[in-house]
Amino acid sequence: MIESLLEKIESGTAVVGVVGLGYVGLPLVREFTRAGMHVMGFDVDEKKVKALMAGRSYIEHIPAQVVKDMVRSKRFAATTDFRKLSKPDCILICVPTPLTKQREPDMSYVEATAGSVAATLRKGQLVVLESTTYPGTTREVMLPILASAGLKVGRDFFLAYSPEREDPGNKSYSTKTIPKVVGGCDKHSLAAAVALYEVAIDQVVPVSSAAAAEACKILENTYRSVNIALVNELKVLFDRMGIDVWEVIRAAATKPFGFHPFYPGPGLGGHCIPIDPFYLAWKARQYDMSTRFIELAGEINVAMPRFVIDKVTEALNDRGKAVKGSRILVLGLAYKKDVDDMRESPSLELIELLQKKGAKVSYNDPHIPR
Repeated sequence: MIESLLEKIESGTAVVGVVGLGYVGLPLVREFTRAGMHVMGFDVDEKKVKALMAGRSYIEHIPAQVVKDMVRSKRFAATTDFRKLSKPDCILICVPTPLTKQREPDMSYVEATAGSVAATLRKGQLVVLESTTYPGTTREVMLPILASAGLKVGRDFFLAYSPEREDPGNKSYSTKTIPKVVGGCDKHSLAAAVALYEVAIDQVVPVSSAAAAEACKILENTYRSVNIALVNELKVLFDRMGIDVWEVIRAAATKPFGFHPFYPGPGLGGHCIPIDPFYLAWKARQYDMSTRFIELAGEINVAMPRFVIDKVTEALNDRGKAVKGSRILVLGLAYKKDVDDMRESPSLELIELLQKKGAKVSYNDPHIPR
């Protein structure tokens, strides 16, 4: 089975299926079609599928012309019919992995997608999970569902994990140029996944296991979360001390070694960074370990919108005004500059908190239409 799959990949005749046509999946579709592969896109959102097949894009950094070219080339087609998952030779899963209200991992999208794949799984297929998640997900969640089809991993089908590293709006790095970490459930699965990504990505980085690849992404995002929490806490402290934290960071950044600048903000946004540390903390509890440092960083970042509200209230009070009835304009709605992605954006919480206090809130963001 592995020889046949590798031959298809290397000859460019393998069909790639991408499940989830959002900020992760659609850029992958673009790169594999650019590489000459035939790609099938799957999504439960009929509006997205219809838009793509009509040559329209709903993601700002993927122009409509790119979508039109993919469709006209006959190398790409999108569908909501998951029964067609038997057709691709390689299936890449790019579905959300949010938190529950209890801030625990919500695996429902991954489990549902794995179930859909299992329903049509055939011999020789490669399945790769790209969704950010805790170490162990591929083996503990994906594998049992797929194996229920009666096939054996590493012999009949192949299973791997490769964390998405998308950074929307980044003009220096793209899907193609960001190194791709890959870990497999066995040596054949790893070989198939590496061969597939080498078709479309400049550098592929194999690791020893799927769990190592999962842990890699969690480390990357936890690293950012705890460092942002550090400067957020210093922002609050220095504010009380009458010190400009931005001036301090700029000065510290002149040190040519041992320091990397991070910057404070009204909270964390995007799909990964606000969520991943909680995934890791949840998993750590299964090993009787409390990740106190990581969890505290998450709590600090979560509290930042209320610090902003306190500063707004203070500024209005200084001018003899109350928040209630005040007209407040929020500049920027996305989670970072120059993108149209509002996922987990702290601006949404800021608006909600201000409205609860009776403020009349409006916003302006050139990337997000009203």
